[in-house]
Amino acid sequence: CIYPSFVETVGLAVDGTPMRITSVGGGFPAAQTFLEVKALEVAMAVENGADEIDIVLNVGRMLTGEYDEAANEVEVIRSELDEDVVLKVIIESGALKTPELIRRASLLSMFAGADFVKTSTGKIDVAAVVMCQAIRDYYEKTGRKVGFKAAGGVRTPEDAALYYTIVEEILGREWLTTDLFRIGASSAANNLLSAIEGKPVKYY
Repeated sequence: CIYPSFVETVGLAVDGTPMRITSVGGGFPAAQTFLEVKALEVAMAVENGADEIDIVLNVGRMLTGEYDEAANEVEVIRSELDEDVVLKVIIESGALKTPELIRRASLLSMFAGADFVKTSTGKIDVAAVVMCQAIRDYYEKTGRKVGFKAAGGVRTPEDAALYYTIVEEILGREWLTTDLFRIGASSAANNLLSAIEGKPVKYY
């Protein structure tokens, strides 16, 4: 997962391998730049070889009640991407704080074209439940499956198991694939591998 300016360089290094390239874009991490700049940045990242794009929902607009404007930004960025490019929208649940606003941000992102909604930092255990419920409700209304990604604060095997269980209980086992459920936590990878192997593993 890299900045747009490095996509081409990484693409040359991983060419011929199954590794996919994710690029953060849209004025990451604060999303505080012109919409035209955001759209151009993600378009250039994809042109250079990015398979997936991560953007941050405009938290400022969400906090000031400008919901249509926040959703419009996601729609515009989605329009710059081919259908096979995965768009993950980080809703910054820690900044939104309330379950009502987290749910609204999740639904707005999905209706605007997000393939994944992602927690980022903050109280992600509460956010995970709310977001998965929003994904379920969206799926029941539209028939389109949107993925969930937990990121920030996931460090232990127990943390990972918690989010696995939340997804399984709310969305069902069909969501437990890399196409629909991910954990963004490189710090947890070694701990998970160590738990599986029964000995210390420092792969990452």
